Amino acid sequence: MRELKNLPNHIAFIVDGNRRWAKKRGLPAIGGHRRAVEEGLDRLVFRAMDLKIKYLTFWVFSTENWKRGKKFSRMLFSLLKEGIQKKAEIYNRKGIRIKIIGDLAGLPKNLQKLLLDWEEKTKDNRKITVVMAINYGGRDEIVRACRRLFDVISREAKDYIGDSLSDKVSGLRMTKERFEENLDTVGMPDPEMIIRTGGERRLSGFLLWQAEYSELYFTDVLFPDFGVEEFDKALEWYGQRKRRFGK
Repeated sequence: MRELKNLPNHIAFIVDGNRRWAKKRGLPAIGGHRRAVEEGLDRLVFRAMDLKIKYLTFWVFSTENWKRGKKFSRMLFSLLKEGIQKKAEIYNRKGIRIKIIGDLAGLPKNLQKLLLDWEEKTKDNRKITVVMAINYGGRDEIVRACRRLFDVISREAKDYIGDSLSDKVSGLRMTKERFEENLDTVGMPDPEMIIRTGGERRLSGFLLWQAEYSELYFTDVLFPDFGVEEFDKALEWYGQRKRRFGK
């Protein structure tokens, strides 16, 4: 094992390469996703727990993935439900907290319930928080956050009726902190590191607000092949980075 120093507190994964992994092996496209759900996530989560990393986020299904057709989404959602049913109790016993981000309203009702029940059941666990980004897009999150904040400000404005104009403006001011309170990731630290598997060198809209100072690690390794050794290699790279935050 590599000697790992200066580990991040929060790592986010752009999970890419599942379909290409399956195609290379003559398997149905969903085969790569099955490998990821059944093995890929667990080995990274358990390694992160060993290293006392507190947050892992996985981009499971993008708002853009609907373009792959209804058949693909049905198969993936079925696979997710199967995976949750197998892993829910194991994760809970290990002290893993589950958090779901994304527009869940767009998902099938039975999957919504399963995800929210899993989140509720594990809410008091503290070993590690595993975040599942499902029906998630960075721009979509920002738009939804703006809508939430607009609703909050609209309700607050009613309380200022009769006050002076200066009091109204002061009370309803938009701030960075108020905006962040309406993001899906409220209460979570920003990811210090984002890992994208599969060879692409872009964020594709992932965590647009939160990625301001994230270190970006790109690898050609397809996600189903991204195991503990590759994870450690990425962490070793991160440990050598000089993070200046604009200084």
